[in-house]
Formats: sequence, C-alpha cells, structure tokens
Amino acid sequence: MPSTHKNYYWRIAGFYFFYFAFVGMFAPYWSLYLQSIHFNAVQIAILLSVQPLMRTISPGLWGWLADHTGKRLLVVQLAAFGGALSYIGVFFTTDFYGLLIVTALMGFFWSASMPLVEATTLTYLGKHSARYGRIRSWGSVGFILAVLGLGYAFDHIAIAWILWAGLVLKLGIVVFARQIPPTVVVAHHTDSQSVMGVVLQPQVLALFGACFLMAVAHGPYYTFYSIYLVEHGYAKSAVGGLWALGVLCEIGVFFAMPWLLRQVNLAQILIVSFACAVLRFILIAWYVDSLPHILFAQVLHAATFGAFHAAAVAMVHHFFQGRHQSKGQALFGSLTYGAGGMVGGFLSGPIWQYWGASMLYSCSAVVALLAMLLMGWKLRKV
Repeated sequence: MPSTHKNYYWRIAGFYFFYFAFVGMFAPYWSLYLQSIHFNAVQIAILLSVQPLMRTISPGLWGWLADHTGKRLLVVQLAAFGGALSYIGVFFTTDFYGLLIVTALMGFFWSASMPLVEATTLTYLGKHSARYGRIRSWGSVGFILAVLGLGYAFDHIAIAWILWAGLVLKLGIVVFARQIPPTVVVAHHTDSQSVMGVVLQPQVLALFGACFLMAVAHGPYYTFYSIYLVEHGYAKSAVGGLWALGVLCEIGVFFAMPWLLRQVNLAQILIVSFACAVLRFILIAWYVDSLPHILFAQVLHAATFGAFHAAAVAMVHHFFQGRHQSKGQALFGSLTYGAGGMVGGFLSGPIWQYWGASMLYSCSAVVALLAMLLMGWKLRKV
C-alpha cells in the first residue's frame, strides 16, 4: 500500500483502539460497578440491556442519514461527540432511572459509529478486504490493555474510579473520529434495488437470524460473566486476565483470516464458530470452578467472537454493496448485536435470579446450537 494508506491505516486503527478499549472497560466491569451501588440482578440486567436496545434502534437511523447525506464521516464525528457528552451524566447520578436515561442517551450515540466505521474500513481496503482483521485487531489490543489494566487497578482501588477511565476513553474516541480518512463509495449494480429487496433474500434473512441467535447466546456472558467469576472466588485481576486471554486469541484469528479464507468459505467459518460457542457455554455453565476448563473456554473466544465477527462482517459486505454499504452494516449491528444482545441480556436477569448461572449458560449453548443449524441449512456454500 502507498504511504498515504499507511497513515490512513493508523487513523482507522486508532479509532478501533479507543472504541474497544471502552468496551474493555464497560463489558467486564460495569456490572461490578452497578453491583457496588446496590442494584440487584434484574436491575443490572435491565441497565445492561439498554445499550443493545439502542443498537437495535440507532444504527439504522444513523446509517440512513450517512447514506442519504453522503457525509458518513461527519455522522461518525457527531456520534462520537454526542457519546462523550452524554457519558458525563454517569458522574451525576447513581439512581436507577437516572442511569437508565444516561445509558440510553449514551447508547443512542455510541451505537452509531461502529457500523459506519466498518463500512469505511471495508471501502478503504477494497479488494484487500481480507486484511480487515489486521486493522480491527487494534481494537482488540485496546480491549486487552483496558481489561488487564483496570482489572489489576480494581484489586487496589475502588470500582467507582471506572467512571474516570471511561471518560478518558470517550475523549480518545472523539479525537480519532476526526482522523478517519474519507472514502469514495463505488457504484454497484444493486444500487437501483431497495435495501429491503436485499434484506428479504432468504440467505440474508438466514444470516441475520443466525447472527441474532449468536448475540442472544452471548447476552448472559456480557451481563453476568464477571459477577459469576467473582462469586466463584476469582480475583478481579484474574477476571481481567480471563477476558484478556479471550481477546488475545481473537487477535490471532484476525491475523489468520487471510490464510483461513483461502482454505474455507465464510459460511464454514461461521458454522464452526457456532459449534465452538455451544462447547464454550457448556464449559462455563458446568466447569466454572475448574481453571483449565475456564481457560479453554476463553481460548474459544477466538472462534465465538473473532472468527464469527470477521466472517459475518465480510458476508454482510458481500450482500450489501454500493450505496447500501452503510445501511447493510447498520442493519447487521441493529438486528444482531443490538436486538440479539438486548434479548439475551434482558432474559439473563430472571434466569440468573430464579434458575441459577448453570441453567443460564446452558440456555446460551442451546441458542448457539440453533444458530449453527440455521446457518448450515441456508448458507453452507457462501
């Protein structure tokens, strides 16, 4: 690539770094913060389901705005600024309804950026889209540094310091949102077709359905996994280490994707990812007190998120071309990570409270199995 592309590479990589460093702060430790201010399991599940709810509603609106105006990067910058501004509200309330409102506002802006940046990255890479994982891996690096650093810190300082960590990371997102390079969307023969015409193709419906189920299966993981580990005697630094191990393995898969795609197709990668999710959640459900089993479950994150995400984003890019790129990635985010994460997170509270963690993660395994069967039925050859 030309040197200008290298400069652009680091601009995009910097955005991924800070965006997923914030996820590395939020996903493992926000539930512990909410528990520290005396919310119960159902309240925590509701508060953590607000972000996926906004990911269901928000990306479609922002994606339409980006495609309609042709100002994709301006929309990313506005969303980054709005997300940082709304986040400041966490310093002013510990009330359930107050945090519900703040989290909803933050989620509305937070959910806008990533589908648009994903579309920008794939447009920038063009025919070299197999290299997507190498840029996206910098998000994983940011996640690891946040999760390890904060995990160690929270063994020595109050969990309330998480608020300041989040603010620093939000400001980093704002800075790099202004550095992302402009890209030109290449015309495609499907431009004359409505986006719903693409969505209603049986293969696209099956893809979104399977990815929705995968997000449902992961809802309990992102909602209660840290609490689950702490309740079984793991130190917060150990919790951080386990989260980081999963993401470290994810980075390896991102770098291996160009080689992997020369061996198998996207659908086969997704089917294997779903199968690994079934095994992973069974291990979490029934072997939490066995460190070797839990370590192996975290290694499987390489497949259940790393390979899954890279293959799913690439498959969405395959189906949604030209002027539908932003809307396609936005719909993927809304219907899978948004709606699926919301359903999985919301249901996890009552199941955790009334039937226990083993039943909760067993349900995750069953849902991942359904995703695998749906993918194998409709999309084996894509």
